Amino acid sequence: MMIGPFKAKEKEGQERIDKILSRSFQLPAETEASVMEIITEVRKGGDQALAEYTRKFDASEFTTERIAVSQRELDQAYNQVTQEFMAALKKAIANIREFHERQLPSSWFLPREDGTILGQMISPVDRAGLYVPGGAGGKTPLVSSVLMNAIPAVISGVKEIILCTPPTADGGINPYILVAAREAGVHQVFRAGSAWAIAAMAFGTESIPKADVIAGPGNIFVTVAKKLVSGMVGIDMIAGPSEILVIADDTAEPAFIAADMLSQAEHDALATSIALCSSQEVAAETAKEVEQQLNQLERADLAKRSLAENGAIIVVDQIEDAVEISNQIGPEHLELMVRDPWTLLPRIRHAGAVFMGSHTPEPIGDYIAGPNHVLPTMGTSRFSSALGVETFLKKTSVISYSREAFDRDAPDVMLLAGIEGLTAHSRSVGIRRERS
Repeated sequence: MMIGPFKAKEKEGQERIDKILSRSFQLPAETEASVMEIITEVRKGGDQALAEYTRKFDASEFTTERIAVSQRELDQAYNQVTQEFMAALKKAIANIREFHERQLPSSWFLPREDGTILGQMISPVDRAGLYVPGGAGGKTPLVSSVLMNAIPAVISGVKEIILCTPPTADGGINPYILVAAREAGVHQVFRAGSAWAIAAMAFGTESIPKADVIAGPGNIFVTVAKKLVSGMVGIDMIAGPSEILVIADDTAEPAFIAADMLSQAEHDALATSIALCSSQEVAAETAKEVEQQLNQLERADLAKRSLAENGAIIVVDQIEDAVEISNQIGPEHLELMVRDPWTLLPRIRHAGAVFMGSHTPEPIGDYIAGPNHVLPTMGTSRFSSALGVETFLKKTSVISYSREAFDRDAPDVMLLAGIEGLTAHSRSVGIRRERS
């Protein structure tokens, strides 16, 4: 496996950069067709369709009676988790809550002397639907995904929060998921996975109520399902494979850079892991560290494929060059392992999240720091943001005109409507001038 170091201004380095810049996340047409069939079946068959898909792919003895998780099951889950887990969970919840509470926008109103009042009213959706993947058949429960989706929804004021997650082979759900869901503020949990869970939350079934917004990570089938129901319900984003970009100077520790690159490479063979180094020595040592640390990973084969296809260690002439390349890429996760990251931060224009300094590895953000780990990928940080409280909020414009303000603006409205050929619009204003 050869991931560098390459020099940014030489052919192979430029080719690696160009490949990263041209990355795209394709949703296969055949997958869309399969998912559309699933959505249609769930929309038509409701709970029965959910049970059939669950028997086929998750739990062979599953029945419709098991779709909803009972409060008794939630209570019992607490007996199956450790006290150490509960302490870590409560710390993470407190940090995530504190961060997201600062995101809450306020309604506002602008009164004018002529009696006009204009404003914007902020209100939450009625029901949020969250999706959490099964995590290797329930063996690796994605607790952090529960927290990162549920807590912003709670803070936004959503009155009903439901969560779907696939059952294990015996029809259960990992107790760590259930405890995290209750502690985070989820109101009801359902056993449903993949595209059929998304369809159920988008359109409703006998057991699962229709949601207004659906959020949460998932595989290609979940991603395609969210894309297909978008517009009928709100979604958080269409997320691609994980990404990390490390900007490093001569003070950076190569072992840290390598470990952080591998932290994303182990996610997915399509994940992107890049280091932009202003020091040839740091770059070379990082390449050695990657090789050494790979052998210690449970997912070494997966990480090796990821790095071979989408990894690179690139040497730049100066840190400013690294910043410019990073802004072109717009990575999901950006780490600044430099002498003074705060000096560099104002020059960062596009990134999902920025991790400052050698003691702020990306997993800190994944689990416990507080900011959301659901981030834009594939360069979409150029125009989009992390999942947050606003994902579950909507804005309503408020307009109130006095008679004085109406008389002042009516002629202009009639003129503009007439130019557009909308005579009924013009008449709506004109009739008030005539009869009042």
